[in-house]
Amino acid sequence: MRIGTTLPQFRDGADAALAAARRAEELGLDGVFCFDHLWPMGQPARPAIASGPLLGALAASTRTIGIGTLVARIGLLPDEVLVAELAGVSSLSGGRLVAGLGTGDHLSRAENEAFGIAFEPPEVRRVRLAAVAVALVARGIPVWVGGRHRASVELARTVGGAVNLWGAPVEQVRSLVDEGVEVTWGGPLEGGVGSIARQLAALADAGATWAVCGWSGSLEEVAAAADRVPRP
Repeated sequence: MRIGTTLPQFRDGADAALAAARRAEELGLDGVFCFDHLWPMGQPARPAIASGPLLGALAASTRTIGIGTLVARIGLLPDEVLVAELAGVSSLSGGRLVAGLGTGDHLSRAENEAFGIAFEPPEVRRVRLAAVAVALVARGIPVWVGGRHRASVELARTVGGAVNLWGAPVEQVRSLVDEGVEVTWGGPLEGGVGSIARQLAALADAGATWAVCGWSGSLEEVAAAADRVPRP
């Protein structure tokens, strides 16, 4: 199982996120990932670095570590623009991009509405997500489809991507893996090195191919825990 981390993105500047990415690369983690929110969830007064420019900076300032979106939300950009943006980052990074895609849900509606961006019905967003995913897979870019909804799982299977489960219990990971679905996981991990290592080991045992740790402030702890888990 590969192991990554999200970045400290909800700041006025990108320096902390870029420094964290470089440190994660030095420590041997497998990937760093950006959220695609216009503000931290439920906190409209706080800032957020846009994922597109941040991904470009990550591609330029790192050399070997994977970079990705967790997840790029359908509807914030025209579909063709999103495909072009992600394909461009993949090219700039030498093929290191993982394109996590998601439809968003009721929790992100306020972000769209605040900026006058239409929040389409979920079935429309899924159709658009499928088209974006197919276009990216055709370019050789790995795609993760975010969401626990059964329709998201089937969409991931159909386009040849993985499903990404945020904060899902290990049992759900194992159940989907047993169905033949590739599963990646993301979410916060609690405790010190030993506790994090046990949680990562459980996800690996369940068959997850990636675990992306929510930003903890201590990359050294995450890396030390990752060293206790078998990795490619």
